[in-house]
Amino acid sequence: MGTKSSNTSAIANATGIPWDTWSSQLEDAKAGELTHKEIAELAFAHMPPSLDNPGWWAQSVAVAYEQQIGRRLPGQAQDGTFQGSVSTTLAADLDTALARWEEQVSGMETFNGQTLAEPARTSGSERWRYWRASFSDGTKAQVDIGLKGDKSAIAINITKAETPDQVSEWKRFWRQILDEFKQ
Repeated sequence: MGTKSSNTSAIANATGIPWDTWSSQLEDAKAGELTHKEIAELAFAHMPPSLDNPGWWAQSVAVAYEQQIGRRLPGQAQDGTFQGSVSTTLAADLDTALARWEEQVSGMETFNGQTLAEPARTSGSERWRYWRASFSDGTKAQVDIGLKGDKSAIAINITKAETPDQVSEWKRFWRQILDEFKQ
């Protein structure tokens, strides 16, 4: 499949609550009958007050629980499509990294056998640079470029894939592009 399931030990380590306790609390609350949003709200209500980013961890608990009960596969988004990501670092500032990325992909007519559904778009903020593309198979890619120390971290997020295998194919493709990009 290419996408691992949620890391319940990371949830337990971050929240200080063992996964078995999370699971029991959610089962006692009949979370299997709740929507994703309701499960996340329930988890949020049980987050320790000192936890950094409790909303993110509540979402992680909800996804892990949905995977545990078979409602969601690893890498599956709430809309039923699949997602995944690949990443690397580059010894460059944000603008240089984005310019190199655009140069890397500018002459490409196909991406993993797919054409662009519309021209790729770029945008940025003080801390981030983005490249976004939609492809003829319905998948999308967003390249997030952010600073990581004195380097740029480049993450390619693949969304709207119809199957886990399609995500794996896109990940293989983007890894090859990233390998070429770093040379």
